[in-house]
Amino acid sequence: MKQSNILGQSIDEWIATYPLLKEISHLNPVFWENPELKAIGHVSHLPVDVADMHEAEARWQRFAPFLMRAFPQTQGNNGFIESPLLPLTKMKSAIEMFYRTKISGRLYMKADNDLPIAGSIKARGGIYEVLKHAEDLALSHGLITKNDSYEKLTTAPFNSFFRQYTIAVGSTGNLGLSIGIISATLGFKVQVHMSADAKEWKKALLREKGVTVIEYASDYSKAVIQGRELSKKDPKSYFVDDENSQELFLGYSVAAFRLKRQLDQDGLSVDETHPLFVYLPCGVGGAPGGITFGLKHVFGDHVHCFFVEPTHAPAMLIGLLTGRHDQVSVQDFGIDNHTEADGLAVGRPSRFATTICAQLIDGLYTIEDQELFKLLTLLVDSEGIFLEPSATAGFQGPILLQRQTDYLKRHQLEKNMSQATHIVWGTGGALVPEVEKKSFYDRGRSLLQL
Repeated sequence: MKQSNILGQSIDEWIATYPLLKEISHLNPVFWENPELKAIGHVSHLPVDVADMHEAEARWQRFAPFLMRAFPQTQGNNGFIESPLLPLTKMKSAIEMFYRTKISGRLYMKADNDLPIAGSIKARGGIYEVLKHAEDLALSHGLITKNDSYEKLTTAPFNSFFRQYTIAVGSTGNLGLSIGIISATLGFKVQVHMSADAKEWKKALLREKGVTVIEYASDYSKAVIQGRELSKKDPKSYFVDDENSQELFLGYSVAAFRLKRQLDQDGLSVDETHPLFVYLPCGVGGAPGGITFGLKHVFGDHVHCFFVEPTHAPAMLIGLLTGRHDQVSVQDFGIDNHTEADGLAVGRPSRFATTICAQLIDGLYTIEDQELFKLLTLLVDSEGIFLEPSATAGFQGPILLQRQTDYLKRHQLEKNMSQATHIVWGTGGALVPEVEKKSFYDRGRSLLQL
């Protein structure tokens, strides 16, 4: 491996301190338990709290009339952007057969791949932040009050008002889609700065919506930096900063309230004898971090949250393992950040998210790209559900967790695993074109040798 100096130390010195870095830098899949995990009652100095989550939920409620009018597909859910919780008994059997093992407990999927408007988890955070900015502008100009029906934001005068302003974001794809679609609907001018790994169909879809797409030959971090700097030059431009946004984070966190209602409706308990395990694909960290923050505050220590990253883009893992957060990148350790999981192709994590996640997540594992396609095909064949490759990453979680006997013993979970609920967070896929879906599926079939 090429030697380099990283924050004053050679790679060999880093590996001597953190031996797992050797496996990570060799692109081997790993499972990491978080030694800094704290019981929820002992978590300290977080920049957001439960009151902020409730305020975010109240804002979603104010915007429900607008969303029902602007996006009729939300009417069946009373204007809420929400996804179903799906039992996956057939997929569970398919995974057990493929991996030649048994999964203790029930397997579910939170189908954020089916979220209205943007078809991915980013609809939670991205749409929420744009709605908050629109509300702030309209309130500050005396155009609405919080007691008004926000349905009026769909009318021509508001569209003309918002056209004075620009929304900008840096994205590998799905965040750009959610920002672009909602901003253009409100009337904002929109700029999406997209990294080299963003899929062409996502760029094309944004352009169809009237969004200005600015392409970069470099990775996600460079697209964010350039987008942020350009936005600063325009006093009427608002930059949705995935690396530092509290609003994105809170938009994601509200999912915990919604999930609790769904579990209650299905008669699924979450307590000491009925543990909940949630597996969340991770890019820069805002979406899985926000959801984890919400889940831990709703379910306490009875929920166990694990992030998943590609072996070629383990940004959050390296940031948390070393405790250096966004000060180190995957490229520092000779890792190329090239992955088919475009939504997870991040070289450096969000400092805002890692600071919070350092205390809250139970662990993280990495997965090879070819496994994503295998799991994608297994899901289509067993349940008839399509996810984009990055969104399938969580399906290895229940298998890998059962091999972590020390973790299970330490948390006194062994005797309760048969009563566990495993939730894989399906982060995206609804807007993928059919030709891309077939390509992904066929690739999985080939890898499975079907």
